[in-house]
Amino acid sequence: MIPPEQAFCRRCRRALNTHTSSFGLTYTHAIEARGSTVDHRPDPVAVTELNDPLIECDFCSAPGAAWSYRCADQRTTTRTVTARIVGSNDYRDQHHAARTRRVETGDGLTQAWGERWSACPECAELIEARDLLGLISRVVEVLPAKLTRGKRLVQVRGQLHGTYSTVFDTLAPGRGRIEPGHPLGVWPEPPASTA
Repeated sequence: MIPPEQAFCRRCRRALNTHTSSFGLTYTHAIEARGSTVDHRPDPVAVTELNDPLIECDFCSAPGAAWSYRCADQRTTTRTVTARIVGSNDYRDQHHAARTRRVETGDGLTQAWGERWSACPECAELIEARDLLGLISRVVEVLPAKLTRGKRLVQVRGQLHGTYSTVFDTLAPGRGRIEPGHPLGVWPEPPASTA
């Protein structure tokens, strides 16, 4: 299995998201999570196997990410609605529009975010300043309107707050500079101990 932060598509050279479900391991293009579409199925390969991967900012999707950050491995599990229970009399009396009395859910997809996050210079500036709300605002500004209209904006901002809070809370010291031939970043050497 390819680590989540290293999964890229061999065909388009872009990052892939890793999902697990009852059906097993699946991949989707990272840009699909941001509302875009692609014209092909993912063909996963480790980023280190590609000659010239297109490394985009994991936050705002800007091309040419410059920095790599490390934090705790993050996984988000979603639940799906498996049944909605309504009263039979209620259903008949309300002309098939009865309110739901109980909702049953089951495990859905588990999104593996990984430990590494790529950032463009602008997002990196907000990360270095630990400006969580500024980062969320920057990301929301570039999302398609279909993801941020009306009540969806509150939901999206809440999801981003939860995900990015964990990134900020577990951020490892330092950052790696993304350079040609080093898609995971070139990290500074730790200072030598003077013992």
